[in-house]
Amino acid sequence: MVVASSSILARSLILNRTTKFGLKNEAFGAKVVSCRATSNGGKVKGIVSIDVKATMQIGALEEVKKAKEELGFDIVSERELREKGFLGKRKTKLVCTVGPACCSMEDLEKLALGGMDVARLNMCHNTREWHRDVIQKIKRLNEEKGFCISIMIDTEGSQIHVLDHGSPSSVKAEEGSVWLFTAQRFEGSRPFTVQANYEGFSEGIEVGDVLVIDGGMASFEVTEKVGNDLRCQCTDSGLFLPRAKFSFWRDGKLVARNNELPTLSKKDWADIEYGISEGVDFIALSFVNDADSIRSTRVLAKIESSESLQKLEEIIEASDGIMVARGDLGVEIPYEQIPTVQEEITHVCRELNKPVIVASQLLESMVEYPTPTRAEVADVSEAVRQYADALILSGESAIGPYGQKALSVLQMASSRMELWSWEENRQSNLHQRQLGVSLPDRISEQICNCAVEMANNLGVDAIFVYTKHGQMASLLSRNRPYSPIFAFTSDNGTRMALNLQWGVIPILIDLSDDMEADISRTIDLIRRKGMLKTGDSLLVVSDLTPAHLNSTAFQSIQVKTVV
Repeated sequence: MVVASSSILARSLILNRTTKFGLKNEAFGAKVVSCRATSNGGKVKGIVSIDVKATMQIGALEEVKKAKEELGFDIVSERELREKGFLGKRKTKLVCTVGPACCSMEDLEKLALGGMDVARLNMCHNTREWHRDVIQKIKRLNEEKGFCISIMIDTEGSQIHVLDHGSPSSVKAEEGSVWLFTAQRFEGSRPFTVQANYEGFSEGIEVGDVLVIDGGMASFEVTEKVGNDLRCQCTDSGLFLPRAKFSFWRDGKLVARNNELPTLSKKDWADIEYGISEGVDFIALSFVNDADSIRSTRVLAKIESSESLQKLEEIIEASDGIMVARGDLGVEIPYEQIPTVQEEITHVCRELNKPVIVASQLLESMVEYPTPTRAEVADVSEAVRQYADALILSGESAIGPYGQKALSVLQMASSRMELWSWEENRQSNLHQRQLGVSLPDRISEQICNCAVEMANNLGVDAIFVYTKHGQMASLLSRNRPYSPIFAFTSDNGTRMALNLQWGVIPILIDLSDDMEADISRTIDLIRRKGMLKTGDSLLVVSDLTPAHLNSTAFQSIQVKTVV
């Protein structure tokens, strides 16, 4: 293969000591610009010289020695790239909650073929054995069928507001019906009786207060207090889901419940240990109200309370990512504020380079019906327009009969909105908040910012990044380029973690110390799969450092054209 290449080298001068590097087979070079980088306080200064060089590489790689050498490439991404091309590849990631309606191997494979990137397991439901069975099935699909599905567990959190009617599926609460809400423990279900998971759930509640299920799915008026139990009459009929969450309202205001429970309960710690032992890829933590509760753990923090909004930025900085749990959040703040709060959280997450997931009630009507409302499709499209990294199906896939159709709606709506945004040039201008502290980190950050701007201006077909821990792939994703990001890594943990990042296609492959050989080899393998053709252009960056170079001083950008 012949590949025409243009390269940019970033060379750092630290404490007035220069280390120079050259490209192999350089034809000529011309220095075009230099810039000064200063660390915090201005004590350490560096000159970053950027040289533009044109090179020609001919026969950079021998033919692949064995036909069995392959990329660890997700078969769904591969199919989508062949069918739609680089710019048609969906970039918003899709998360499906696995429940009784989709836990068989057949149903999981259908969701995987439909575009599921991450499978979510809600630890509020089912047994450890059930979760282990699902995890093993997903891993088998990855190993045997060529999928790349990451696994997320979602902890219960210290919730005092969970109700269970004992049925594995939803129950319809009819207007005028009378229900007993109790903390008493009993097996199975009783007619019109609901168990609360906290004995003090009725403390401070008065006759006349309104009990609201799942942010408005159904409403009840408290008509009588019987010890710690509440007898309530349904005033607004609706669906009553298993393990539903509830809140109390009085005179149009939320009744404050100051129970001072820890963010992480004993069950949460046990679930986290269980998830680690089972090799899950993400752990989402419920009801995170401050950063202190998550500094010792690596988790996705769920924003679902007014307290968490007051400390939003510090929670985002301390977490590995954010889930916007709009259902619970909508109980604690006026519902008309949800759209602007969602956009703010999404924007801050992008600024701080943390993946953000929009969750709750995206296609709620599809729990019962085979088609979504037009308003729901508009809601999904708005989350995509805001450049959220991922969208979640909850009850739609876990207990609804139309989970695969719901996933198809997310797939089509997100793909269409991404294409429209690209056609209308609606790329949002992200305030480039500096994240790196050390000079090498700031160099990496600036290279990724410039690389995406170059990729968009040049109209390259794809961005290739070679990464060990995924940092540069994440920084590229932060800038939301038009082109898909192929992230090549030899670490499977990095591959699965990148599965949640917007626009990133993580690919597992053995990487060597010879970066040029890695680039040529991966281009050749992608071309052999029929996804590259003559004339395609690629922008290439890497955070891998050749063994003979100082790891703090070398970064590169290359633009290659397949000839």
